[in-house]
Amino acid sequence: MHSPDLNATPFPSLPTARIGQFRPRRLLLALALVALAVAPGDLGALTRELMQDAFVQVSAFVAATLLLFYGAEKLFRFDLGQAMGKARTMQVPIAALLGATPGCGGAVIVVAAYASGKVSFGAVVATLTATMGDAAFLLIATRPDAAIVLLPMQLGIGVLTGWLIDRFVTSDYRPQGGACDIAPRIGTTRLRDYAYLLAAIPGLIVGAAQIGAVEITTVLGLPVAWIALAGVFTGLAIWAVSPVTAMTDPSDGPVTRMAEETSFISVWVIIAYLVYDYAAAYAGLDLKALFTSIAPVLPLIGAAVGFIPGCGPQVLVATLYVNGAIPFSALMANAISNDGDALFPAIALAPRAAIMATVFSTVPALILAYGFYFFAPGFMN
Repeated sequence: MHSPDLNATPFPSLPTARIGQFRPRRLLLALALVALAVAPGDLGALTRELMQDAFVQVSAFVAATLLLFYGAEKLFRFDLGQAMGKARTMQVPIAALLGATPGCGGAVIVVAAYASGKVSFGAVVATLTATMGDAAFLLIATRPDAAIVLLPMQLGIGVLTGWLIDRFVTSDYRPQGGACDIAPRIGTTRLRDYAYLLAAIPGLIVGAAQIGAVEITTVLGLPVAWIALAGVFTGLAIWAVSPVTAMTDPSDGPVTRMAEETSFISVWVIIAYLVYDYAAAYAGLDLKALFTSIAPVLPLIGAAVGFIPGCGPQVLVATLYVNGAIPFSALMANAISNDGDALFPAIALAPRAAIMATVFSTVPALILAYGFYFFAPGFMN
């Protein structure tokens, strides 16, 4: 593993803090996203709406999960990655349990631990197989009966698959030379980190309310759209000048680690949301019609959608199930196959491992989904 060459300049008053390395490509992309948001007409309105949805439906939950994990690490003075590394035979069940946690924060931590050489490839497969991402929040809120069945099932499948991978797959998919470019210690928690937290808290409230089908338009007298966009733009600013490629130094504060890593993930989520909905708005893509066209291939389509990085398409699949448009078998195929937002840092840190883990997780997804489709077609429908 190697560290990036960062010659950052310290703040005069904060000797341990560092200014992010200037990254022209990041800055240009961030400016392009801002330009789309402020564009006139339907394009700007759609972009702002999608950015707001990405923040309250994904970013706020990722931030909360990461803050919970990193806060626990700081409070109890332990490193989850190192703890899994020392667990040996139990690292796969621990990784699966982290993946089964609603949201993507637990799976992101396992992916980072793998890129750092702390856990096995089987642990990555276990966590990505067990995770349902942010779609789990929707399912728990709207179909708790299905969630009680599906989420523990994913946990068990993740553990079994991870153990089989570690037993029979000997290849190491970590990049040669180490791609885990974890930034040097940032130091004191910065004002922008607290600003991001201040936006994420009401964003989490709004996102949780949306899952419960409760519409909130203002928080403390401020429009939700303003809060969400403030969080989005703050995250873009953090990401554009950050030395962090994906994961932070474990010695940094929980708020800083949350802000840095959530910002990194959120950029990918926003892009995924924009590409997905731009295609629907301007190219006439109708995913619901695709799902309902031919019943026997619905589990296969669900698994295929699971290949798409991010939680947006997966939340849509869960929504189609909740509305009765697709059977439980299709939801199961998607839930086991998809890796949620954890696939974004996986691609950045260890692309070969990300691809192979997705392929391996799809095998049990199809076996179980078609088993339910043929032998229990009405189960949980």
